[in-house]
Amino acid sequence: MITGFHPAFDRMDALSREKIPFFFMIDFLSENIVLSTVEELSNSGILIDFPHFKNYELPDISPELTEFTAFPESQESYKKGFDHVQRNLKLGNSYLTNYTRKTEIKTNLTLKEIFFISKAKYKVLYQDQLVFFSPETFVEVRNGKIFTHPMKGTIDAEIENAAEILKNNVKEKAEHYTVVDLLRNDLSMVADEVKVEEFQRIDFIRTRQKNLYAMSSEISGILKPEFLGKTGSIMKSLLPAGSVLGAPKPKTLEIVLESEGYKRGWYTGVCGWFDGENMDSCVMIRFIEKENGILYFKSGGGITHLSNLEDEYQEMKNKIYVPVH
Repeated sequence: MITGFHPAFDRMDALSREKIPFFFMIDFLSENIVLSTVEELSNSGILIDFPHFKNYELPDISPELTEFTAFPESQESYKKGFDHVQRNLKLGNSYLTNYTRKTEIKTNLTLKEIFFISKAKYKVLYQDQLVFFSPETFVEVRNGKIFTHPMKGTIDAEIENAAEILKNNVKEKAEHYTVVDLLRNDLSMVADEVKVEEFQRIDFIRTRQKNLYAMSSEISGILKPEFLGKTGSIMKSLLPAGSVLGAPKPKTLEIVLESEGYKRGWYTGVCGWFDGENMDSCVMIRFIEKENGILYFKSGGGITHLSNLEDEYQEMKNKIYVPVH
């Protein structure tokens, strides 16, 4: 999928072979990569909170989120790109396309303060440029095995029987099945004995704005010998992340770039931590970025031929939140 190989992938392989811990951040198109050893992180302006690594201490005074206002585009504006995606789906150019938008937001907090108060499996602050609080694992490598956890399908948790509705919704099931199949095929490029370990798990995500249920699965494999100790080569083979792109990847990427009308940049890229032995990484979603002094929240969802305009527009808005509770 990646046409030009960034030199940082080779350095990631070298650091992995030498068992030197490092943090990496790769943008959506693998055009920009941040790569930092522990020593290099100290003056980088990057704060990280991962399940097995963090490099900061909480301040004594915890800021409070008192203002968080979103200014989403109109449904009519959203519809322009949505219609282009649907036309391509009906032509058979894609089976699933992840369509995202950027929404201006206003808040009383700085990006750093949002980083401190938000609660998520993965959090990163990159200088004063962006912050994200992602619930979605991309791939993990542990003891020669590789795992991926595609997350696809969300619903308002306040709806009666929401979890069951999510698991049995025809559109959401089709979307989830497609992503699981795509990620299983992707993993087969770097691993043998690939199998689905857990299917359609429902996770509860608590936020102040709106509680959500999200649907995930787990896929595993045994790394092929040529990929052992090569974090960069693994990432180069698997990116862009299928759960935030769609299938098939090459044509769907064309559709995404035509439909969205803005550059995702770091949004829906991946970042990770290699501890000297094992690696954990996430998809950079639930994402706020500062552009010319204005804050934008980037969000979206998977579109299939079964998708309904009103539902997809609402899902894009539902995902604009800070996980504070």
